[in-house]
Amino acid sequence: MAIRVQFWGAARTVTGSSHHLECAGRNILLDCGLFQGRRREAREINMNFALPPEEVSAIVLSHAHIDHSGNLPGFVREGYRGPIYATPATIDLCDPMLKDSAHVQESEVEFIRKRARRKLSIGRDGAIDQPVDPLYSTEDAAATIGLFRPMQLHERQALNGSTATEGFAVTPYGAGHMLGSTCVLMEGTENGKTTRVLFSGDVGRASLPIIKDPESAPAADYLIMESTYGNRLHQPIGPVKNKLAALIKRTVQRGGHIVMPAFAVGRSQQVVMMLHELIREKKIPELPVYLDSPLATSVTQVFEKHTEEWDAELAALAQQTTPFAWKHMIYTQTVQESKALNQMHVPFIVISASGMCEAGRVLHHLRNSISDPRNLILLTGYQAENTLGRRLERREPEVRIFGEWMRLRAEVDSIGELSGHADQKELLDWMEPVTKTLKKVFLVHGEPEAQQELKAEIEKRYRLPVEIPARGDQYVLE
Repeated sequence: MAIRVQFWGAARTVTGSSHHLECAGRNILLDCGLFQGRRREAREINMNFALPPEEVSAIVLSHAHIDHSGNLPGFVREGYRGPIYATPATIDLCDPMLKDSAHVQESEVEFIRKRARRKLSIGRDGAIDQPVDPLYSTEDAAATIGLFRPMQLHERQALNGSTATEGFAVTPYGAGHMLGSTCVLMEGTENGKTTRVLFSGDVGRASLPIIKDPESAPAADYLIMESTYGNRLHQPIGPVKNKLAALIKRTVQRGGHIVMPAFAVGRSQQVVMMLHELIREKKIPELPVYLDSPLATSVTQVFEKHTEEWDAELAALAQQTTPFAWKHMIYTQTVQESKALNQMHVPFIVISASGMCEAGRVLHHLRNSISDPRNLILLTGYQAENTLGRRLERREPEVRIFGEWMRLRAEVDSIGELSGHADQKELLDWMEPVTKTLKKVFLVHGEPEAQQELKAEIEKRYRLPVEIPARGDQYVLE
């Protein structure tokens, strides 16, 4: 036997990525993501890890998105002190992202407590019906950053506690999903036998703005592959600009403003670039655009630093102008600046995290915008089941924000064409180079319907066995 694998996160769901590999007595985690969904369920999952920290030799991080990296500080809080391997861009992104995740949790807890005290002060029931302690603190996040170790694309390296003849080695390849993202080839050696497991991370799409296209999948014996859009074909990216321009003009004409929930990493920068292009092309009016996320501001600086990750189009644009800045582009920082947006009575655009509307400043903007039919809530990416974003996407007549039910009267639309996840065809094409050596495929990071359809297509096209593991399922890979 060479490798044992157990699936602990993103198993029949699209959040909380975490997979445990064991070989020659060494335990490795692929990702340590934050599970997002119903609060009580999410908290229970996020507080219970696959293994005790002292039993884990190393963590390999595919990319910086919170559903892949966001529970690293929780693991460190429980005592983990081993290395976390990631690309230099991912490390630079995780610094502000993990600290922001902790800060958001701390701020949300304080908001809930403050609201309870206010209710008590006016004689109402101030009982708190949800946990009021953050999963981890900003100090835990800061301690996590010191554990990162850089890994370079295409360079093979033995992981902590492993040797040339026993244990694990990793080789990363560009995944094209976001800045610094990788798929990783894990080689486990035990008793002279080596087994190769390729973990896709999140597979990107060709021709997305800003970053380079995904690299071809390297040879492997087993493939653990994401399946987010396993039952969907994306619309071409080109027309999304025209759709965005039409939605903005319509909202401006009726005197409303636009709230765009967007992931602080990747999606916010894509939207900012697209708005810049529309303004330069005079396809939308020069209304104020606010990026209301200190995290997204810090992340944009990381994007500007890592020019080695840029695609040719961004490099060419940078020769003509500053891609992420222009006259009416405003990066807010303080809470006061953020609150001031809710007092504005002229059309404007606010881009704010989180992308699935589960935390952060966007909740305040939604609370102040959701009941006015002049306004537009414009979703910019995938909305996981049981998130506020999914409820908005379904246009439920009432949604709960900060524990209070609010009537949804604003227009809701989406520009999902910007997705950084490959669709069914793109996933099938990406995996094709490795199919000749594969023994089995495991589908993760997808909802059951998407996974079943992708499974059927893989079995039909490549005649390979496909498993869809549930949380806790384990397999021996020989």
